[in-house]
This record gives sequence, structure tokens and C-alpha cells, in this order.
Amino acid sequence: EVAGEMGGGAWLAFVVAFGVAGVSALSLCELVTKYPGAAGVTIYVERAFRRPTLSFAVGLAVLASGLTSAATAARAFGGDYLTELVTVNATLAAAGFLLLLSAINYWGVLASLRMNLVMTVVEVGGLILVIVAAVALLGSGDGDLSRPLEFGDGDAFVPLALLGGAAIAFFSFLGFEDVANMSEEVQRPRISYPLALFGGLAVTATLYVAVVYLATAAVAPDRLADSSGPLLLVVDDSPLELSGAGFAAIALIAVANTALANLVMGSRLLYGMAERGIMPPQLRAVAPRRSTPWLAVIVTGAAAFALAVSGDLGGLARTTVLLLLSVLILMNASAIRLRGDAVRHDHFRAPAWAPWLGVAACATLVAHQLATGAPWDALRAAAIVGAGLVVYRLTYGRRTADLPQVASGPTAPHDAVGPDATKATKSETPREGSHREI
Repeated sequence: EVAGEMGGGAWLAFVVAFGVAGVSALSLCELVTKYPGAAGVTIYVERAFRRPTLSFAVGLAVLASGLTSAATAARAFGGDYLTELVTVNATLAAAGFLLLLSAINYWGVLASLRMNLVMTVVEVGGLILVIVAAVALLGSGDGDLSRPLEFGDGDAFVPLALLGGAAIAFFSFLGFEDVANMSEEVQRPRISYPLALFGGLAVTATLYVAVVYLATAAVAPDRLADSSGPLLLVVDDSPLELSGAGFAAIALIAVANTALANLVMGSRLLYGMAERGIMPPQLRAVAPRRSTPWLAVIVTGAAAFALAVSGDLGGLARTTVLLLLSVLILMNASAIRLRGDAVRHDHFRAPAWAPWLGVAACATLVAHQLATGAPWDALRAAAIVGAGLVVYRLTYGRRTADLPQVASGPTAPHDAVGPDATKATKSETPREGSHREI
């Protein structure tokens, strides 16, 4: 998709997308270590703006972005990578794919994260394989090393093409914001989160930029743009005679990794919002043996499937990015408003300029998306959030004064509290001066 926008210069779009993600990650790291909680960004917006409806809309947008991301992965699963192995109906493939991942999500957060770890190792191995295949192809005299320095079709205005490519490439970095929703199940977030956020983003950016740069040099960008399995083209064209079926299996595992991470995040976000009283209380239901939010797991899996059959790969990716960029604007704005809010525990502190730059960068990409993107992408995003707001106003809007409010005073840190905690306790809204401990 990015190659279709940027041609051989697609790698530069990934660099810009990494910059936008990195700046917003600075603000997020401060907020998540300052106010750890399963509801994630909704907590920060609620503290900063004191508007329950806005807090709900943000939580719904984060949830929707996770579901559209999982739906995008489900669509990708049924593409050229799967057909390299077996011929099956794309809708049935998406249904079976999401059902299996929802079962893993139900089994428990440790099982999900262990599976994520295994799949990430396989995924990184696959990306390194692409780099080796591309280098071998270029070394044999095929390909063109000048292609990565060509931007668009020659007629496009490069800055606009770069913005369009970066808006799509931003999808590749989604996930750094999901960690906020797992903060009740992480010990010592002050130590864990900076390492996870910035280390993960740096490794991801290095691998992705290398892969995209070499892939566009090895294979013509128009061929990459027309394929739903573009990296398979690099492997197939390589003189190393690598197994296309083996690489397709690796690619499918990488796609599953994306979907599983988002399904885990979405179910925990639904649970966290139900805990705060801005989602139906039934979503707080926890399986007695697995200690997982079973109803939230079912809802997220079903919603992801419904979205998967509603759009194509590029459209779902653009919808995901549009939703997340809008949320990150509010998240960065919350970091600005909450900079003077003191807490009693140590936390990461972002540079003062970071949230301001984050707002500007995300707003620029959103404006470009709205001005140049397909209308259905924006309509899909607005419809998801709008439908949720209607339900919210009908069910909870008349008694928003009774909704639990986040205390404005200092809060104390807590470790491993949540639906999957080893010694889970019933979560309660923190009040000023309270401690939440096991």
C-alpha cells in the first residue's frame, strides 16, 4: 500500500511514521507510568478534560482501532500468503483465524503473551530472511539500487505523497499505544514501560526501514503495490531458491501476531471501561478458572469479524490509522494539561516539547487523510464511534454524574492488578491517598 503511494521511496514514509509514533510514545510513557490502569488513554482524557462523554468516545476509538487492526490482519490472512499453502474462502479463513486467536485470548494473558513472543521471534526471522533474499537478488545483478530514491510516479508532489505514505505506514507501528491497557497486569511499570516502548519502536523501525528499502530496490514498486503478499515476491525472485510456502507460513504467523495483540488489548480495554462504569457492567464478567474477561473476549472477536467483511485491506488500515491518530491528538493534549498534576510515585517524564509536537504531527496526518483519503474510510470510523456514543447516551448519558470519576489528587502505584493478575482482587476506582496493592 505504501509503495503504491510513494514508489521506491516508500522507506522514507516509514521513517516519518516512526518519528510520529516516537514523539507520541514519549507522552504515553509519561502518562502510563504516572496513571497505570486498564482503561488506558480514557483515564488520561478523563483526568485532563473531566468530560465523561469525551472519555467514552476516546475509549471507543481506541477499541475500534484495535478491532479494525485485527480485522485488517484477518483480511490479510486470507490473501496471497494463505493461497500459497491452501485454497480456501477468504471469509471462512478470517472467521477461523479470529476464532482461534479469541480462544488463545480466553485462555489467559500469559498464554497470549507467550504466543506473542514465539510469533514475534518467527516474524523477526521472516523479516531477516527478506533482507537476505533481497541482498542476494541485488547481488546477482537483478533489481535496481536507484529505485529507493525515486518518489511516486514522478508527477506527484513529493511532500503530499510522503504524508499519504506515512499515514498508511503508521499502521505498521500501531501497538505501542496498546501497552497502556495492560498496565494493571505489569509489575514495576516505571522500569518496564520505557524499555518496552522505545526499545520495541527502535527495533521495529530498523527492521521495517531495511526491509522496505531493500524490497523496493529488488522488486518494482508497482508489483509490490499490486500484491497482497508483497514480501513473497522478494523471496520468490531471489536466487537463493527459498521455499515460498515456508515463507508464506512465516508471514501468516506475523499477521496472527498483529491480530492477537489487538484482540488482547481490546478485551482488556472493554473490561477496564466496564470497571469505570462507561460500558455495560456485564463486560466485567471474569471466567472463574481462567480469570480472563470472557464476555469481552467474545465481543471483541465477533466485532473484528464483522469489520473484516466490511472493507478491503487498505481501507481497513486507513480507518485504523485515522482512529488512532485522533486518539493520539487527545492523548498528547492530556499530557500537556496533566504536566503539573503531581503523584506520589516516581514516573517517566517526557521532554516538555514532546506532547506539543505530537499534537502537531498527528493532526497533520489526520488532515491529510481527511483531505485525500477515500470518504468511506472516514465514514467507517465516524460510524463506529457515533453508534457507540448513541448507545452510551441512551444507557448511561442521563446519569453521567453518577459515573466514577478519577481522583484529581496523587495516586499510589500498584502492581499486577487486573483480570489476569495472579491474585486478582476486585478493581476499584482509586481515591485520593489510596493504595492498590496485592
